[in-house]
Amino acid sequence: MPGDYARFVDGRPRYDGVRTFLASRGITLEDGVPEDAPGLETVCGLGNRKNAMFTELLAGEGVEVYEGSLAVVRHLRRHGVRCAVVSSSRSCEAILHAAALADLFELRVDGQVAVRQGLAGKPAPDTFAYAARVLGVPPSRAVVVEDAIAGVEAGSAGGFGLVVAIDRSGEAEALARAGADHVVTDLGDTLEHADGDKARPPEAR
Repeated sequence: MPGDYARFVDGRPRYDGVRTFLASRGITLEDGVPEDAPGLETVCGLGNRKNAMFTELLAGEGVEVYEGSLAVVRHLRRHGVRCAVVSSSRSCEAILHAAALADLFELRVDGQVAVRQGLAGKPAPDTFAYAARVLGVPPSRAVVVEDAIAGVEAGSAGGFGLVVAIDRSGEAEALARAGADHVVTDLGDTLEHADGDKARPPEAR
């Protein structure tokens, strides 16, 4: 069904997304173990199959870069704002390198870091809170930018100063209900044009 990925899978750790989607269909499977073969009828097996398919697409088709989002991050870095990328994906590092964006962020908190640090995945706020702590920024002075409902819920639950949602799949109302302070279709819309320069990104309160 349209919107199922956004509601049940997007933004969540690999196996949590599988569990949530299956639960939406009234299906229960054994968890299995992370070493399960892709496609084995366990939560881990299905998650590993999804990851194998994603890895193949990443290698074959690369990554689409959203220029508006890129412009905002570059603007923030030019103005000395500390930036972290927080992702549930264990493939986050490979994605950043494929998009040539690895050097744009001071810190990466992804699915692999979450496992090592024992952090709960989104919609829990733990990964965002960990990133803020490492950067030395109080959550109340930090901005969360997300395009996943689970990520917006995490930012809202973490007491962050501002939660900006990017609606890429027609889920603006759901993102707002999840706790977004602002919903945009392109993060670049948060920048104002002034004298040829894009200025004033969303700032933490």
